Amino acid sequence: MQSNQYDIIIVGAGPAGMTAALYTLRAGKSTLLLEGQTYGGQIVQSRKVENYPGAPEIGGAELAEQMMAQLRALDAKVVSAHATGLRKTVDGYEVLTDGDVYSASAVILATGVGHRKLGVPGEAQFIGRGVSFCATCDGMFFRRREVAVVGGGNTAVQDALVLSEICAKVYLIHRRDGFRAEKHLLDRLAKVENIELITDTVVTEMKGEFTLQSVTLRNVKTDEVRELAVSGVFEAVGVLPQNAAFADVVALSSDGYLLAGDDCQASAPGIFAAGDCRQKRVRQLTTATADGTVAALSACEYIDNKK
Repeated sequence: MQSNQYDIIIVGAGPAGMTAALYTLRAGKSTLLLEGQTYGGQIVQSRKVENYPGAPEIGGAELAEQMMAQLRALDAKVVSAHATGLRKTVDGYEVLTDGDVYSASAVILATGVGHRKLGVPGEAQFIGRGVSFCATCDGMFFRRREVAVVGGGNTAVQDALVLSEICAKVYLIHRRDGFRAEKHLLDRLAKVENIELITDTVVTEMKGEFTLQSVTLRNVKTDEVRELAVSGVFEAVGVLPQNAAFADVVALSSDGYLLAGDDCQASAPGIFAAGDCRQKRVRQLTTATADGTVAALSACEYIDNKK
């Protein structure tokens, strides 16, 4: 394996990671940005971003592209690789990937979160064949067909609204009797005729042959069970932090989030946490970029103080 030395390695190229890279590069630090999937993180799944200052309405993918364009203008080193672990060295850390090993004096973990799954029979079988986690990405595959969205928060309601413009019918399934999405989204939801709300209900099984054809539903109050014929299911039931690979080096919360202070310093010296992967109350695009800024400045200060 090849060893590559940098001042700072940033793991994750979502808004937090890209913001961190912007600041470390502008500070003159040699920086490597690692991303195992697509840069932009979850924001690329948002058709419209309406709460980012200075950009009243912009597509998530477009915003991610603009962020990356800023980094390319600074000759950022971006490598497509999945980080599999951290190893302490005399001078800093090695970041292990599914390819090379990279070394740095400081590491910023901006790993984001992944999609929580329902864990019901048939789900794994139909991922990519009817089960999706991104309405913006996959909605057009179900044009003029009937689909279901599972969840009760902002993402679920936004997905239902997006799909309502593409699909013949959208069922929005939630295990509780009320939705926790923001009021302006619920107001929009109430005006859409081809969205049907199914509350107090959970999905217990997914069925089909080569592709998904139906889901089994159970009402949690009455235990009534019924089949719902749909061609697609879009899951929006929460997220999981992507930090397990680093648990032997940095402290995690009981639910797997990185523990870090206001300066984004994690439990191990020279490791910083930024974005949705760290334990905090609010997870928004603006808080992710704010974390990226703080983590970058803290990492630069850490390196400067070592010299």
